Amino acid sequence: MNELASRSQLRMSFLRWALFCVSLILLLGIGSGIVSNSGYGNAWFAALAKPAIMPPGWAFGAAWTILYILLGLALAVVIGARRAPGRGLAITIFIVQIILNFLWSPLFFAAHEVTVAFYLILLILVLSVLTTLLFARVRTAAAVLMLPYLLWLCFAAFLNFAIDQANPHAETLVAPAISTQI
Repeated sequence: MNELASRSQLRMSFLRWALFCVSLILLLGIGSGIVSNSGYGNAWFAALAKPAIMPPGWAFGAAWTILYILLGLALAVVIGARRAPGRGLAITIFIVQIILNFLWSPLFFAAHEVTVAFYLILLILVLSVLTTLLFARVRTAAAVLMLPYLLWLCFAAFLNFAIDQANPHAETLVAPAISTQI
């Protein structure tokens, strides 16, 4: 069955998908950070030795908000590319890497598993590169929207590694939040 849609209909379809994807990714990303008590307000994190190039706390919130918006837009572009070869695989790999992304904060900030979080971020980076390559086959614009995320993941992986090296027993610094009982 042939489907014809006007430019206006395609634009509205993209806008609906963009609104849904951006909102969902922002909600889940911010929720992951809140649930895990991520950031400088976390007493355990505040006690860690950090590299000199560690950005201020507000930079992480701003960066992740922008990145989640870009990721949502990239996903919406690919979802809107109906019948594009490789679209299903690209969306699947994106979903896997974004779920792992949402698991990083609880692993690092709540469970205090700095080394495991480093290996997780490396996996996220590999899957994100794969996602970007798959997105490029579907729509170049979606791959371009992924580039700031890839750069930030490289920087975040470096920070994670530097914190791990400077704090070899970070998990014992303070009792993990996930095991604390009141």
